[in-house]
Amino acid sequence: MQERTHYDNFSRERAQARPQVLNAFMRGVYAWMFAGLAVTAVVALFTLSSEFMWRLMFGTRYALLVVVIAELALVFYLSARISKLSAAAATGIFIVYSALNGLMLSSIFLVYTQASIFQAFVTAAGMFGAMALYGLMTKRDLTGLGSFMMMGLFGLVIATLVNLFIGSNTMNIVLSVIGVIVFTGLTAYDNQRLKDMGNSIPSGLDPATYATVMRRGTIMGALTLYMDFINLFLFLLRLLGNRRG
Repeated sequence: MQERTHYDNFSRERAQARPQVLNAFMRGVYAWMFAGLAVTAVVALFTLSSEFMWRLMFGTRYALLVVVIAELALVFYLSARISKLSAAAATGIFIVYSALNGLMLSSIFLVYTQASIFQAFVTAAGMFGAMALYGLMTKRDLTGLGSFMMMGLFGLVIATLVNLFIGSNTMNIVLSVIGVIVFTGLTAYDNQRLKDMGNSIPSGLDPATYATVMRRGTIMGALTLYMDFINLFLFLLRLLGNRRG
């Protein structure tokens, strides 16, 4: 009877601990995502206000290309090495990536009006929030939706590269609509996937290991949602934004 009581108490403690772990994981994901967005915004605004940074980014021929290549390299490296990186290294890479993205995104202020940028940001935030909530709350398995959206993403990348040579405005609008749909769907799917990841974190880890596992997971989750939001915002801006005269 005592052994049974001990088992029941242990099971009850695990049941109580699991929601706490999941909540801590998701809070960490969103905290780091918002931190990344804040770094991006600060760097973009600093680039706009600094003549030196402005000339560095837009006064040289290959600066933007170097930034894009560096961003891709950081994403691939972080994704491939996340299980071997320390918590501090993973966090540092994510922050550097966010800063580089701020350098690149400062260019949108050259193309679109500030009112358009604000409108696209608010619209993206509303859509992202709604789909994130759906992904976290729905009982439906979104794996099929995620697979479909990933295929759509690959097709979107290929079509965008083709349109760079064609230069069709109509195709640009179509691709923007598809991009909004794809990243709206991926937002819901990724949030459900992160919820499952949080639920799968092992119990009974020692504090140091637990902290490392949590930080690695939250950084990868933050990177995923950060990219979902940024791409949703950019496609909305391309679709709805008013260009400078």
